[in-house]
Amino acid sequence: MTNAEDQMKSLDEAPGSETGQRRNNWEENNRSHNTILLLPDRWKPCQRTRATVKGCVLKLSCCLGSVCGLEWYGFAVLGIFTATFSFFVDLSVTKLLKTHQWLYMKLDGHSLLQFLCWTLYPACLCSLAASFSHNICPFSTGSGLPEVRTMLSGVEMPHFLSLTNMFTKFLGLICTLSAGSTVFLGKVGPFVHLSTMLGAYLSNLFSPTHASKKEVKPVREMMVVASAVGVASCFSAPISGVLFSVEVMSSHFALRHYFPCFFSAVCGALTFRLFFVWSGDLETLQAMFKINFPESSSFYPLEIPLFALLGLLCGAVSCCFLFLHRWILKLSKTNSILIKMLTTEKSLYSGLVVFLLASVTFPYSAGQYMASTLSMKQLLTSLLDSRQWISQSHNASVQPLCEWSSSGSPVYLSLAVFLLMKMWMLVLACTLPLPAGYFMPVFIYGAALGRLLGEGAAYVSLTGATFSQPWASINPGAYALAGAAALSGAVTHTLSPALLAVELTGQFSHVVPILLTTLLANALARSGRRPSFYDAISISKKLPHLPSLKKACPRLPFTPIGQVLGEKSVQLQKAAELEEVQRAVNTNTDTQIPVVDSHESQILLGFVFRSELLMFLRHWRTETPEKHLDEICCIHPATVLMSPHDTVQEAHSILSLLGAQTLFVTDAGRLVGIITWPEMTRILEDLAKEI
Repeated sequence: MTNAEDQMKSLDEAPGSETGQRRNNWEENNRSHNTILLLPDRWKPCQRTRATVKGCVLKLSCCLGSVCGLEWYGFAVLGIFTATFSFFVDLSVTKLLKTHQWLYMKLDGHSLLQFLCWTLYPACLCSLAASFSHNICPFSTGSGLPEVRTMLSGVEMPHFLSLTNMFTKFLGLICTLSAGSTVFLGKVGPFVHLSTMLGAYLSNLFSPTHASKKEVKPVREMMVVASAVGVASCFSAPISGVLFSVEVMSSHFALRHYFPCFFSAVCGALTFRLFFVWSGDLETLQAMFKINFPESSSFYPLEIPLFALLGLLCGAVSCCFLFLHRWILKLSKTNSILIKMLTTEKSLYSGLVVFLLASVTFPYSAGQYMASTLSMKQLLTSLLDSRQWISQSHNASVQPLCEWSSSGSPVYLSLAVFLLMKMWMLVLACTLPLPAGYFMPVFIYGAALGRLLGEGAAYVSLTGATFSQPWASINPGAYALAGAAALSGAVTHTLSPALLAVELTGQFSHVVPILLTTLLANALARSGRRPSFYDAISISKKLPHLPSLKKACPRLPFTPIGQVLGEKSVQLQKAAELEEVQRAVNTNTDTQIPVVDSHESQILLGFVFRSELLMFLRHWRTETPEKHLDEICCIHPATVLMSPHDTVQEAHSILSLLGAQTLFVTDAGRLVGIITWPEMTRILEDLAKEI
């Protein structure tokens, strides 16, 4: 019995054992208690007051928990905090943009100084953002949406959820957006990432924890909700935010997330609008880009072919943009100069690229044909104007026509130059190693494309090509709104931008043509199994995200699971004794450990929980040591068994849909291996390397 007691003592002290943890916690509590009695802790003053406050907080949490679950308070706090961050970002960016504009106007009459002010101001800001992100947290660069999608699929990426990453991305995003329309980048993607990081942190505070089960369900639920809140807090559009979460973020959206997503998104959208009302920017809780289409400008049946043509045109432009985006991503991974710059000289690369972009948009150069003096919000507002610019071209003082024809050139020339130049400028800006979003630039680009088509149709009607009343009352702003939704939906392979366009402007009169345009653009963009914008980034970064990998290699998900299984994990035989059970507990951290008939036959009988094995080892002290594993522990049958011939996609779907922790792979009843989420992550990473 002495040997058995020594073994139990070593087991209790083994890492991961519950008895050892309980004993260590008890000793630490006693040690800390004695230390407090003998040597008062100078670093914790007012201990009695702190204890009183802690007790009040616990009582308050109990009272709140009796009304509803604490996680619902977490959903509300998530929406409110995300909206607060979003408003603070917009406020800071507005101040910095006004400072740049004021400094530029003060230098009026000095062309060289104005050029240096116009170019160096955004270049320095973007260099600061790139340097800050590179030195503090390299994971903060880019959009963050591909990484969030990967985490929501079940892959653990803790570096992307740290508070350091949140702080770095927040400040870096302010610097990026303060560069204005020169860099032509947005905040949707980074804000979804910020909201997800905040949701992961709040889940530890508001979700009930069960140390014995080690469930990740509360964290994943809060992250799914956070992805919807991020969009809702950027545009004050809760419905499209939830739809965006369903389409882009979650490959398998559970119905239990439906109500929490809407609840938190509404809290965020309402808070965001209230901040604008309290700051004086808005008088009432209206849409962010409130436009008033005349009632007489509702679309006519004869305009449906025009909207269909716009959808096909947006689909073709999206294919061109996605092709250039994939090309620049591949070039950045293969070109030695770009690799060196993006690895060691991120700040210098960002400064040079932004200086080039700012030089192109200088108001006394090509910028006079691109309305470069307008900010991102002003660009979208001007493009959604319901008036026909072609009919008012004789009056140069009309806003916003004067911004688009400041050089005296026709508005068609300005829109065409804007479309041609912003295409390659946006593709080049996608390589910048700093926090940035890419949804809003594509949205504005689509609005310019729709505006050009709408103005063209209005010009044809005014020149006498047709005299029917429907053509004479064409609303170019409606075509701009439909083009914005269609192009952004085609680039991201989603339909939520159609609803976002309606929520963003408050115009429900053109819901049908907007949806028709978005559907046609999506159909053309999805043809040929082309990857979306976010899929291309996931493929370029070789992230273990199966839906994205399917676009790069359609045969990859159908790889037999037997070809990619790793080494066989720890297993127990039903007649296992103390030494074998103790070895399995010390060398394995899985919650479910397979049990076979014998090591020779490898016939799978089921599995046993790790907690039951710990009980078995504690039971050894009081019972006779001759009893085996199957005489004390319950061997649970495996409900889901997979064959080595089953595919990786089938295993991934079962883990995602059923929430299973372990899948057992058997061949004619013999155990071949097991699949857990860490094992699935390794498999996807290995497959991604082959692309």
